[in-house]
Amino acid sequence: MTINKEAFVDLQEKYQKVIKLLLKDSKSDPENEPYLSQYSARQILIGMKANIEKLLRSLEGSENIKLTAMHGTVYLYLGMVAIDTEEGSTGEKHLEKCREIIEKFEHLPEVVLVALNMYNQFGILWAQLEPEKSKTYLNKGASLYQSFKTSGKVPIDISELFEPSIETYNAEVALRNMEKMYTLTLYYLAQIFGKLNENFKSAIYCHITLQRQLEMADYDPIDWALNSATLSQFFMEKCGFKQARHHLAASLFILDKYKAELDEQVDKGEEYESKLETFNHRNADVARCWIKYGIFLLGKSKERLLAHTEDIDEKCNLVSDLSQMNISDDANVTSEDLQNLSFNGIDITLYEEQISDKIILQSSDAKKVFLKTLYYIKVAQEYYNLESLASDYIEIVQDHSQLYLNLLFFEDDQDNQAKLQKRRIDLLEHVINSVNPQYYMSYCRYIWFELGQTYSDIIDIKSQKLRESSQRPTPQALTKINSLVSKSIKHFESLLDSFKSNVAEREKLPEETEKTFLQAYFHVAALHGRFISMDKNTQLNNVEQQYEHYKYIAEYCEKHTAAQKLIPMELGVCKDMVMLLPVKILRLKESAAAF
Repeated sequence: MTINKEAFVDLQEKYQKVIKLLLKDSKSDPENEPYLSQYSARQILIGMKANIEKLLRSLEGSENIKLTAMHGTVYLYLGMVAIDTEEGSTGEKHLEKCREIIEKFEHLPEVVLVALNMYNQFGILWAQLEPEKSKTYLNKGASLYQSFKTSGKVPIDISELFEPSIETYNAEVALRNMEKMYTLTLYYLAQIFGKLNENFKSAIYCHITLQRQLEMADYDPIDWALNSATLSQFFMEKCGFKQARHHLAASLFILDKYKAELDEQVDKGEEYESKLETFNHRNADVARCWIKYGIFLLGKSKERLLAHTEDIDEKCNLVSDLSQMNISDDANVTSEDLQNLSFNGIDITLYEEQISDKIILQSSDAKKVFLKTLYYIKVAQEYYNLESLASDYIEIVQDHSQLYLNLLFFEDDQDNQAKLQKRRIDLLEHVINSVNPQYYMSYCRYIWFELGQTYSDIIDIKSQKLRESSQRPTPQALTKINSLVSKSIKHFESLLDSFKSNVAEREKLPEETEKTFLQAYFHVAALHGRFISMDKNTQLNNVEQQYEHYKYIAEYCEKHTAAQKLIPMELGVCKDMVMLLPVKILRLKESAAAF
């Protein structure tokens, strides 16, 4: 039996209306009816399903691949609508029905795109509840794509299934849509591998997805750049600095290209301003990824130099290229995977040459990394400022401070070391003096601790210089050390004062801050022993302060035994000091009385 053309025309019109509702109209649905367009599309799809099933019955058992593909498509879209409207079980039933209809035909040109889309939807459906099940479906989709592509057949696009006649169809569109659908499959697999803690595999699939988007010129520049920069952080943490730098350079290349196109726009109206704002925001985010790269490279280089060994160890060594590393078996990746982590089709050499991807061994190379990272700090702070985006600004300042600290390791001159520490202090004290601790308490506690530690480190530098000098210390030098001790104590006590309600009764502190609090208390105890004074009463007061602080820590850990594991070394010192200092206090009292 021949199906009349009018039946197909009616189905085509309804299909086009469904697509318009789902892709266009749904974006402007009212807030109180967020699924208005989806529900309208569902009603049309139900009507289409009935019409197609009627046509299939009229064929009296003979197969019609086109109608079968259309039938599967309707169930596919019903499933997609159900998933979008948070009706998971209904969505599963529709997708299962779709699979039942098309399963034995999925390798045919009319059906393959329906099947690929269906497997992707199954992947989305099970991603949260059963990632392994999701992976199974997505792998089926990937296998179908590979086998169909190998066959040399040309798919028929889903939209053209609803054309009254498909004697001539747009092969280019269909092939492009198949490639886009497979790219989505890879993207979903990347997410699933992440959920299954196969992080290396996830990163590799993310890279492949980005590469395919580049090849097809099918990407949003801002999203692509941000995804590439984010991926760089994973490679960086694995000490794959070559791959990390490459992905950051690619990110910057795409952003610069987009900015050039943006600047060429004649119309500089609201749309331009909106795009420029988005660019500035994401450009700052990519700059922050560069900042992390510079800090991490210097930090890992420091670890490598401190190790004083020529052994090649897996975690951090002179090798900074993942393709040359011995990745553990549980990473579930092959050597071939690691060989293909660079982008084809873009020349980013100039961007890569701006900063090293090798473990830093010399001070001159460390300064180059420092200066380039400093540049990106300035870029980030052009967008993130203290007035409007304080939290992000504070985090950038903390990174800035860490950058100075990492550079300090490569500096041999003690005066220069002190200057670098002073720059850290200037940065951090500016933040403390500019924000209200009530609103930024966690940041302030971190900075108070870091400031206390930094002043303490300067004391170490100054004391070392005094010990190495053959001359008698000047009063000014001793006064300077005492001033530094006071400032260090001041910042540690600012942190301790933020826990006032807990301190008096030695109440249990929150787990996330307990170790920091106890370490700060320990530092204050030790710092009271670093004051330099010839006055016996002053000495006595300082030793008594030491004793009280050491005693507090020992009693706190005795009352809250779990805390003992947080500061085992410090606790041992505290117990010893609680035993020894009373003797010293007694002697100082006797000595003071004698005067």
